[in-house]
Amino acid sequence: MQKRQAALIAIFGGILVLLIKLSAYFISNSIALLSDALESVVNIAASGLMLFSVWVSAKPADDSHNYGHQKIEDISCFLEGLLIILAAGLIVFAAAGRLFSGVLPIEIDLAIGISVVATALNAGLSWFLARTAKKSGSAALEGDSKHLMSDVVSTAGVWVGLFIVSLTGWEPIDAILAFIVAAIIAKMGLELVSKASGLLMDKSCVVEEVKIREVLMRHKFRFIDFHDMKTRRHGNLVFAELHLSVDGSLSVNEAHDLTDHLENELKEELPNANLTIHVEPKKTTVSPEDKSLL
Repeated sequence: MQKRQAALIAIFGGILVLLIKLSAYFISNSIALLSDALESVVNIAASGLMLFSVWVSAKPADDSHNYGHQKIEDISCFLEGLLIILAAGLIVFAAAGRLFSGVLPIEIDLAIGISVVATALNAGLSWFLARTAKKSGSAALEGDSKHLMSDVVSTAGVWVGLFIVSLTGWEPIDAILAFIVAAIIAKMGLELVSKASGLLMDKSCVVEEVKIREVLMRHKFRFIDFHDMKTRRHGNLVFAELHLSVDGSLSVNEAHDLTDHLENELKEELPNANLTIHVEPKKTTVSPEDKSLL
């Protein structure tokens, strides 16, 4: 399944979920369910942004973007985090006006039943996007998947609270629930902003660095040492570079063949990794047996 098709499915699914959640709000007059529906508006906007980002990221590298366009997925993830925080603010604003209004939700059982249908659809979309993100390595799809799953969790909390309202008749619980949902949503938004900021600031790729070291250590008898390893993520690609110290008596062809072998072996294990090796000559003694392996 291509990333663009997954994004389109997320948009149409989000619109359907919004319509179902709005019907639950109109039936119940619950501000907590309204806050839940407002988050779906953000979901649709975020999915639209995700669609745009995966379309741009699919473009090949060109003269003005030598490393490709996949960085836009990290930008999309950052903006989605900001949209989620904005949604939390809107929920707080709506809930504050209802806190002391004395208006009780109505038809709670029916509204919750309708909300369950919308939440089941959201859970399915989240699972689908997570699966596609894992296969494609898309940061944008992963962010949208986590966003939808957080929506599922917060909606379940709303159900519990509305059940309490139906038992106790204490109307402030409805608004308090909306505040709790807003806090959960804001936390998720901040986490996405933090993650995307790390990617945009070229945070090191720890998992990939471990794999690179494993590959190099299999051939440690063929070089003296390696150092100054640097890694950064560019969409679903990882760019890495390091300095490799080799015996100064090696010819240019021998050093080139060695680096080619290391880069190709890493490519087999990490297809999305692009390793660049800078060779540094050092004076040392290499046995004829070891040199024959180069």
